[in-house]
Parts: sequence; structure tokens; C-alpha cells
Amino acid sequence: MPTDAPLYRDPTRPFDERARDLVARLTTAEKIAMLHQRGPAVERLGLRAFTTGAEVLHGVSWLGTATVYPQPVGLGATWDSELLERIGDAVGVELRAKHAADPSVSLNVWAPVVNPLRHPAWGRNEEGFSEDPHVTAELATAYARGLRGRHPVYWRTVPALKHAFGYNNETDRAVTSSQLRPRVLREYELPAFLGPLRAATAGAVMAAYNLVDGRPNHLQGELLDLLRDAADGSLLIVSDAAAPGFVVTLQRYYDDHVEAHAAMLRAGIDSFTDNDADSAPTIERVTAALERGLLDEAVIDRAVARQLELRLRTAELDPELDPFVVGPDAIDLPAHRALAREAVARSVVVLENDGVLPLRPGVRVAVVGPHADRALHDWYSGTPPYLVGLGTALTERLGADAVRVVDGADRLVLRSVRTGGAVRASGSTHVLTADGDASDASAQHDLTHWGDGLWSLQVAGSGLLWSGARWVVHADATRLGGWVAQEAFRRQVHADGTWSLQHAGSGKWLRVQHDEAGTLVADGETPEQADRFTADVLVSGAQAVRDACTDADVVVVAVGNDPHLGGRETADRPSLELPASMLALWRAARDGGAAGPRRVLLVVSSYPYVLPPDLDADAVVWTSHGGQELGHGLTDVLTGDEEPRGRLTQAWPRASADVGDLFDYDVIAGRHTTWYAAHAPRYALGHGLTYGDVRYVAARLGDPSAADPQHDDQVTVHVTLRNDGPRDAHELVQVYADAPAHRLPFGHRLAAHLRVVVPAGAQVEVDVPVRLDRLATWDVTRDLLVVEPGPYELRVGASATDLPHALTLEVAGAPVPPRTVVGRAVRAADGDAFTDVELSAWHRTEGTAVQVARRRTSGTVELWTCDVRGARGLRGVLARTGPGVAQVRLAVRVGTGWRTLATLDAAAGGGRWDWSERSAPLQDPPAGDVHDLRLELVGAVRVGAVELTS
Repeated sequence: MPTDAPLYRDPTRPFDERARDLVARLTTAEKIAMLHQRGPAVERLGLRAFTTGAEVLHGVSWLGTATVYPQPVGLGATWDSELLERIGDAVGVELRAKHAADPSVSLNVWAPVVNPLRHPAWGRNEEGFSEDPHVTAELATAYARGLRGRHPVYWRTVPALKHAFGYNNETDRAVTSSQLRPRVLREYELPAFLGPLRAATAGAVMAAYNLVDGRPNHLQGELLDLLRDAADGSLLIVSDAAAPGFVVTLQRYYDDHVEAHAAMLRAGIDSFTDNDADSAPTIERVTAALERGLLDEAVIDRAVARQLELRLRTAELDPELDPFVVGPDAIDLPAHRALAREAVARSVVVLENDGVLPLRPGVRVAVVGPHADRALHDWYSGTPPYLVGLGTALTERLGADAVRVVDGADRLVLRSVRTGGAVRASGSTHVLTADGDASDASAQHDLTHWGDGLWSLQVAGSGLLWSGARWVVHADATRLGGWVAQEAFRRQVHADGTWSLQHAGSGKWLRVQHDEAGTLVADGETPEQADRFTADVLVSGAQAVRDACTDADVVVVAVGNDPHLGGRETADRPSLELPASMLALWRAARDGGAAGPRRVLLVVSSYPYVLPPDLDADAVVWTSHGGQELGHGLTDVLTGDEEPRGRLTQAWPRASADVGDLFDYDVIAGRHTTWYAAHAPRYALGHGLTYGDVRYVAARLGDPSAADPQHDDQVTVHVTLRNDGPRDAHELVQVYADAPAHRLPFGHRLAAHLRVVVPAGAQVEVDVPVRLDRLATWDVTRDLLVVEPGPYELRVGASATDLPHALTLEVAGAPVPPRTVVGRAVRAADGDAFTDVELSAWHRTEGTAVQVARRRTSGTVELWTCDVRGARGLRGVLARTGPGVAQVRLAVRVGTGWRTLATLDAAAGGGRWDWSERSAPLQDPPAGDVHDLRLELVGAVRVGAVELTS
């Protein structure tokens, strides 16, 4: 390098120094322009145009042909960090190939999603790895490490973790406030983010649309700082798409965009993904904020430096040193195809099996149902080079004479009541017209019900789907897809048996135009404007299933969702139950054949289902939508060519009512997830069967059997397993921790897991390390994670509910002292128990307060084990949500009740940001040293903090 080269060109200098040198050379206007997602080139400095974000959730998305791997919820079911790193590596190679072909393709990749799968109704369930935050962290770290690469200096890509924080609902996602009290935040929410950051496998984070504790995530500077504190080096925080504008337009947290943008930058947002490719609004708002004195230029410099450091990591300015250069043809490599197949096979979970699996040689198989031979995309899928469904793959493996494939759709003719003609796909444009003949294959349509009243219609002659995307209805779609699926319809069946059809994507009803052909258009505003059709069934799907089963030894009924319907980004699941139409096919399969074949229920889905209690299956198998090699990977497991290894990373509930409220993020009080569940699931976290017969013979704690967190990082559990079966078994040994004597609700936590192969007929002993920090709870009195002393039960087995061995671990150490409340302000948000209150923003950009929950008149916050010695008065920091009564009462626990000690009234007038101190003496102060206290909030009061005075 020339000796007169600028510092930022010197690859021997640290990235942060080089980034700061670059910032110093940029003009103010250039820096502001770089704050938008699509930043311009600065040619005089060698900086090309830059865009944040390329989607690589389970393969490269939206950039043309690329290898498609199983959905993350399926990858999670592998519990295999080594596999996920290999997949991340392969995806990173293909993203680099896209970048080689088009340098505008960003090397800042928006993956993985680390939101724990708290609730199975979340529309984006497919995007996460597990309900358990630590399993999520482990798998996300591995996938991100593959994307990043293992070079000590340069990164193949820079992964961005999504979405911070508390994001698990699509319904009203931009305006709902997730309640993350300190324990939930620190014990359940944050670990999934902190794992990849501490491992230095992620260099960016995306803020979520929603609010947390009453403050938009894009203004959560205190929470974002927790992530930055954990990161090894710079951390770029990017906004979610259109979210910066929502702070004003939807959340109405600020009145104007200039003030909001200044606040977001101060909070730590570094890049604005807003107004699509139009950077002008962002530039105008930040420029105005600077001119109005709402923003120091140093804040802009900080954000730009973080972006530049990210770009330097990918060797943008050191191309001759870039270790990750590939050509544009490094796509769909043979090794990637093989890896995709391996990933599917390792993700398949055998949930039940009475011996019908693996399929025995010479077996005759009927594969029926909507997923009999489909392999489907989701929103974040790439464009696969090919797709292989189960029916095709089983036929390849067993032979055409041994496999019969039926999708179970009704084949019918729809006739316009008004024209009398059959609806057909006409001409090379595939326009639907009501002038056809029922005998023509173009006028015969296969009707598939996907649940929740959504149907797809497929022309029998072409295999193409109806689509209402262009007003005139065509039958030219190869699959359901798009941000809003245009290939789904609803039907209304009238009293006379005729149908009206509604295009689900637009909400418009189908009419038959008064032209010669009777062209179908989607433009009716009401059902009364819709045309009616008679429906003549030519082939009953249920009967076709029965017929397929006649000579079959085994029938595989393949059901599940289409990822674009009934739950996806922007739409939570309307129902958790398996659709009635699919259960009808299951019953039809039971009725087929003289003696009836053995029946395997195969669920291909993005999420758990609630299955009926009387399912009566010989086997139940689950897989996520597995991408291009779905059929081959499934076949490998069903036939026994591969041993089943998959285990659930998310429990399947027994009943819909068991999972609780989608909007209740307090997993402790709400008793959600395996950690705190009040109801036993149908299939537990960690559940999955092998083709062996593994017995947990014994378990014991290593020496010593007690631990002191001051000196010990982990303990070891020795587990003896025996496989009495004829096949090697891939077992997942799991250790769960319970603490019935803990002073806080502790839950049922996964503390450790280990994969082990147990050979047929063999007995093995494995050592499972259990990290003590998995036993930690957040001490709200001192703001730190603590492994409290006392007995912990370590339970060992094959799932969260199959735990035949229990061991007692004694943990030494000093107990958590009583909470100091005299002479020390206690944040109301640091309570131990909350009833009918909600957390809210104390100040616009910092702190958390408590107020009465919406649609409630009062609520309580409990503060346990408080040292009240010398207390004579109460002081509180109060504000109002509105006019009327606004009061907080302090009470002490007496037996099973409470006695009021003091009452404070919020100052009259003022708004939610107008805080004032209020004081009152205690009436009859409690005797003794330590007591439980309770704050009762009444009416419009907001409480920031309270303090007992002497």
C-alpha cells in the first residue's frame, strides 16, 4: 500500500478507526444520505452505492434461482448446530454469487430470526427456531456463523438478527405493546439475541414494528444498548420496513417526523428502511432535525460509522484480501442439493409410531391429501431450481407399481347460472370465461380447501391455478404466492345450493361480464353483486382417496398448510385445529379397503396443530415445508434409508384453549410455553421417536453433586442409555431443571441437551454438561442475574414430559437479601407480581412506569420481602393518563389479606409526561423488619417509582 494512502485504505488498521476516518472525510449531506436503506455512492472515496438487507432466511430469497432449505422451524427440529452452520455457509456462498453477478446485492443479510416461538398462533411461526430462547440462541448462532464465515478478520456476510424486541403477533403488529417485565425480558426474551452477539456471529439487529412497555422499539435506546454491550465490535441497528414513519402515523408517539427521526437516531437506529427506494423523505427529516437543533451531528457520525464498519468487514475496500470471493455460477451446486436433502431428512419428526414405520420392503403405499405431491414455497423462499414432492420421491424409491398418489381434491364443473356455460380457461392467456363445455378438461377444476374458508382452484387440463390478481380472472398461476396471495378464494353456498365466489386477496366478488364470452372479473363489492354458479362434482376427492386405499398396505395422508394462507407475515392464524376438510380425508382413508390399510398421518406445516383426541393413527409424522428436496428427505426417513433424528423445538398443544392469549407476553404470569405451561401438551418440547428402542437406564450427578456459582460454571450429568431395538438410534438426551422451593416462579426449563448415537443392542454412557447460568433468575432488587442457593431438580429423559430420572442438585451461595425500600427509590416496574396493570414509558425515550391496564379501573404491583425498618412515610413519583381519580395506595401483607398504610394522589391536571413527587405519612407502620408490600393503582394514575422515608 502506498505510504501516502489515507488511513481508511490501510487494511492493517482496525475497522473502527478506518470507519471514523471515512466519516471525517464525508460531507454532512453525504452522511445524511447514507442513513437511508439505499445509500448513494461516494466515488471520490471509493464507496459504492449500498443497500442494507438481503433476505436469506432459509436460502437466498427474491434474487432468482437459489437452493431452498427447510423453514427455520424445521431446521430447528434438527437440534444440530453443525448442520445449521453448514447450511448457513452454503447460503452465504450463494448470496456471494448473487453479489458477484450484481454488486448492488447487499452483504448485510437479514437473518436469522431469533424471536422465541412463544405462541403457536403467531403468523410468522415458520421463521423461528424454537420456543426455548437458549435453543434459539444456539441454532441462530450456528446459522449466523455459517453466513459470517470463520475468517478471523473478514466476514462473508454480516447477519442481522430479527426482530428486537417482543415480536410474536401479526395482528395490529405496529401498534400493540408487548409487556416485557424485567424477569421476562432478561430470562426469556434477551438470551436469544445475546447468544449470537456474544459469539460474534452477528453484526446487526433489526428493530421490530411493535412497542414494548408502551414505547416503540425504534426508540428503545436502553434495550438496544443491552445488545450493543453484548456485541463484539460495532452493531448496526436497522429499522424494519416503513417502521420509522409508523412512529408518527400509526403509533402517534411523536407529532412530526422530524422530531421522531431525531429521537430514533439518538436511541440508536442507524439505518432507515422507509419509503421504499425513495430516500428523499429521510434526508429531508434528518436535515431538518439537524437545523432545528434536535440532533447533534456526532449522532449522525456514530450511525454512519457503524454502517461503514459493517461494510469494511465484508472487504468492500480490501477486495484483494477478500477470502470469500466466488463466481456468479456458485448457485445450485451439487453439494447444496445434497445438503438440502440431508436437512429435510434430519428435520423430520416421528411423533407416533406403532411399528408401521419404517415402510417394509414390498409394501404398497397410497399417498393422499393436499400434500401428497406438493412442495410449497413460503414468502421468504427463494426460487428453487426444482421441487420434489413426496409422491414423486416415493415412486422413485419404491417403483410406480407400489405407489398411488391422489391429492383428494374434488374435481368439478362450475356453470354460470346466468349464461349456462361452464367456466373454462380459454386461449393462450388462460382467461376464465363462462362459455365452456363440461367435457373439456379446461372446464374442469380441482378444488382444494386449505382451512379457515380459503380454497384454491386448479384447472384440470393445465394444472394452473385461478388468480384474481388482475381484475380479469385468469388461470395462469403455478403456485400460491406474493405478499397477498392472489390464488385463494372464498365461497358462499346459498340455500338453493348455488355458489358465489369471492377473491380473498382483494375481497371482491366474482361476476360474469355481459360480453360474448362471459369473462370472469373480480370487482363485485357485495355478495348481491356476485354471479352464482352451480357446482357439479365429477370426481369426489374423498372417494378417490378410498379408491386409492383399496389395494394399499399403508396409506400416508399428507395434510397441512399452504404457507401463504392461514398464518404468515401480516396475518396470525385464525385457528390451531387441523381443518375439517383434511380430517375428512383422514376418515376417508380409514374407510378405504376391505381390512383397511395402516394409516400414517403426515403433517407438513409451518406450525403445530391441535389434533383430535380420537385420531387413531398408526403413525404421526411432522415436517416443515422443506424446500426443493422435501419429497426425497421425507422418503429417506419413511423408508428407513435414514434414521429419524428430528425433535420438536416447540410443543404441540392438546387443546387451543391451553396456549393462552396471543397478546399476553408475560410467560410467567400467563403460564405460557414449556417453561410455565399450566397444561400438558400433546407432544412436548424435545419429543420425537427413533426407529430404535432407547431406554434411559440410569442418571447420576458427577462429583461434586453440589455446586457454587462463585466457583463452578457447570455440573455434569452422567446418563446411561440402552437400545433394545434392531436399529441404531439417534437420541437427544435432555436435562430439565425445576426448583419447587425457589422463592420465585421458576418454571420447567431445558437446562442441557446432547445428541448421541446408541447402536442397536448396545448400552452407552454419555456426559451431559449443565451450565449453572441456565438456572439463573433476574433479581429485580439488584438488577442482575442470580443463581439462587437451594435445591434444584434435574430431570433427565427424552422430552420435557418424558423424564424418568430425577436428580437433586444443591446450589450454594448467599441468598438474595430483602429489598431495600427505605431511603431508596424502587421502580414500580420492578415488581414481583402484577395484576391488571401494564408497563408504559416513564419518559418518552427512557425508563418504564406502571399504569392501570386498559379496560380496568384498578390494578396492583407486589413487592416481596421488603426491608421496612424505620419506615415512617411514603414518597412516589406520579403522573396521569387522564382526568379523574388517580391514586396509589401502599399496603402491607397481613396473613392472607392486605392493610393499607398510605395513599398518594397524583397532582391535578397535567399529562402523562408531567411527573411530580407526592408524599404522605404511613398510618400505623408495620412492626418487624421484612414484609411483602403492595401498590394498588386506582384510576388514571401512573407510577414511576416509590420510596419509603424514615
